Amino acid sequence: MADTKPQQMDAIQQEIEALTASPLYDYRLENGYQPVIGEGSPDAAVMFIGEAPGKKEAKTGRPFVGASGSVLDELLESIGLIREQVYITNVVKDRPPDNRDPKEDEIELYAPFLRRQIEIIQPKVIATLGRFAMQFILKTFDRPEQDWKISSLHGEPLTAEANYGEVIILPLYHPAVVLYRRDQRDTLEEDFRVLRKYL
Repeated sequence: MADTKPQQMDAIQQEIEALTASPLYDYRLENGYQPVIGEGSPDAAVMFIGEAPGKKEAKTGRPFVGASGSVLDELLESIGLIREQVYITNVVKDRPPDNRDPKEDEIELYAPFLRRQIEIIQPKVIATLGRFAMQFILKTFDRPEQDWKISSLHGEPLTAEANYGEVIILPLYHPAVVLYRRDQRDTLEEDFRVLRKYL
C-alpha cells in the first residue's frame, strides 16, 4: 500500500533533517535552527512558495511566522482562507546566513524536495511569494516568462502542465514588501482577489 500524504511529507522532513550534504547544515546546527519543511493541508488546493526561511522561521521550524507571516495571514483572511487550508513552504528549506539569497548549489540541492511536495499535494494553484520563488517555479514548469520581472507578472495567472494535470501559477509580491512599502498593500490585496477565483 502506498504511503499516505502525511507519511510522504514526514519522509521528506527526515531526509532534510539529515541532509549533511547541505552547505547550510552546519549553520543550522551552530545556531540551534531547524529546517523549515512547510505546513498546512497536504490536500490543499493552493500552495504558497517563498524563498527560504528567516531567523524566526528557522527557530520555530515553521514557515512565515514573523512579521511577513502576519501579513500573509491577513491576506489569506481577506479571501476567506486560513493557514490550515493551504500549504506554505519555501524553495530552500534551511536559513541562509544573514538572510542572503540562496546560492545556486543550495537551490539545486533542495529543489527535488519541493518538486516532491508539489507531486504529493497536487495543488490547483501554486502562488509564488516574491521574485525568487517566481523565477524558480516558472523555470521548473518551463514557462517562457521565467526571466520576466515580478512587476510585470504579479497577479497574472499562468497555466502550466504538471504530471497530475493543469496547474495555475500565480506570481505574487512577497508579503514583506508591505513592511517597507505600505502602498503595496492594496496591490497584494488585489492580487489575492485573483487567487480567490480558483478556490
